[in-house]
Amino acid sequence: MAVTYRRLTEKDLATFIEMRITQLREEGAKEDIDLYPALNDFYKRHMADGTFVSWLALDGDKIIGTSGMSFVEKPPYFGCPSGKIGLLSSMYTDPGYRRKGIAKDLLTKVVDEAREYGCGAIQITASDMGVKLYTAFGFKHNGNFMQYKL
Repeated sequence: MAVTYRRLTEKDLATFIEMRITQLREEGAKEDIDLYPALNDFYKRHMADGTFVSWLALDGDKIIGTSGMSFVEKPPYFGCPSGKIGLLSSMYTDPGYRRKGIAKDLLTKVVDEAREYGCGAIQITASDMGVKLYTAFGFKHNGNFMQYKL
């Protein structure tokens, strides 16, 4: 297995969205609505204006892992004087490919994107499964979310 990485493009959206929905279900989401249209609209708009980026992990042509980073701006505060925040989401690895460092590689790539965007901090509401990864990477608990200071 030779895993390769590349940025998400609009042609990948159908698979990306299906993997996002799978991730939400694995994390215990019970809502029974068709989330696909809202996700499709969100990703298209925010990819176009540069406020959402994603890296994909691939085994050949098969997408086996996803990541996502939304960029938002808040009033500056002591923990983030730029006010620019990265919101981490869509961290998902196909079950057959877990525990091989793929999520860490994807996380590194989107953290680098946040740094280039000028973010002063990254936040995530972590699943139980993700806490170990984020803690090992350097994220710290901060109330109801985890944060990684850049």
